[in-house]
Amino acid sequence: MAPDDALNATFAALADPTRRAILARLAQGEASVKQLAEPFAISAPAITKHLKVLERAGLITRGREAQWRPCRLHAGPLRQVADWVEEYRRFWEQRLDRLEDYLRELQAQEQRHDPQS
Repeated sequence: MAPDDALNATFAALADPTRRAILARLAQGEASVKQLAEPFAISAPAITKHLKVLERAGLITRGREAQWRPCRLHAGPLRQVADWVEEYRRFWEQRLDRLEDYLRELQAQEQRHDPQS
């Protein structure tokens, strides 16, 4: 999968609150499909669909150990999201720093023109 496709798949998977809740649960450790489904008032097939989306995005892996079918968080794609967001954080931080400098300059000019302030 190309990097942009992987990032798109990750964002699409993260767009749903149920899938984000599943990832939050898996961040605590592996869990079965039944354990992941417990907090939700949705059908087993619906949970399975959510898990497939997460799996296609590379966010989880599903194993098979006898009768136990554990799901595990795979956080690699989340690192790509964090890196992407970081680029924009730096961009906005620089913009806000420039705005702050401009406002200070305006205040200094204002004080020079109105010494009573």
